[in-house]
Amino acid sequence: MKTLAILPVKSFGGAKQRLAPALGSGSRQALAQAMFLDVLASLRRVTGLDSVAVVTSDPVAEEAARGERVRVLRDTEQAGQSAAALIGIRDALARDFERVLLVPGDTPLIDPAEVAGLLGRRRPVSIVPDRHGTGTNALVLTPPDAIEPSFGPGSRERHVAAAEAAGLPHAVEEVPTLMLDVDTREDLDALAAELAGRRGQAPSTRGALRQLERVGGRVPA
Repeated sequence: MKTLAILPVKSFGGAKQRLAPALGSGSRQALAQAMFLDVLASLRRVTGLDSVAVVTSDPVAEEAARGERVRVLRDTEQAGQSAAALIGIRDALARDFERVLLVPGDTPLIDPAEVAGLLGRRRPVSIVPDRHGTGTNALVLTPPDAIEPSFGPGSRERHVAAAEAAGLPHAVEEVPTLMLDVDTREDLDALAAELAGRRGQAPSTRGALRQLERVGGRVPA
């Protein structure tokens, strides 16, 4: 099944504003960029993905995304994750993709084997919640416009309701390495704790956290 991963990326300069009480703008920018690089690297290794579309207006993200099986789509309006996802979905439909995987750029623990397993379910709608169980960290849609994405607080239930309204088989899938995104200081501490128990995973993010610790960010090693 021809499958496109859609990876929306905000401008790194304005990323992770909810971390502002804990991190300066330069640190937030470096962390957002590092997490994006790790997510993109993992997506490139997922069996069953034919291509990745990075939706962004950030020139650094554009440059990092150039390479085999990766396409850059300009996010000219910067209207949020859901709007950026729709840019990718329209591109998928125009290029005859049968399925899309929507993932955020701040889930650096993402494991290619777990994502491949998610794609192997082959149902119209799969919803991956965040670690709190209320948001959505990933969607698999077959066809790409099976439902309209609606990310943000409470999005898990909105996506379930949309699938039900469309009469589509669906399931909430807890994919451990996709469930930890980073928006708050608590999320950042949880990520650092997870990385402390893993070897070789998310090298760019690991390096960014080490740099934060050196400059006094007090992130656990």
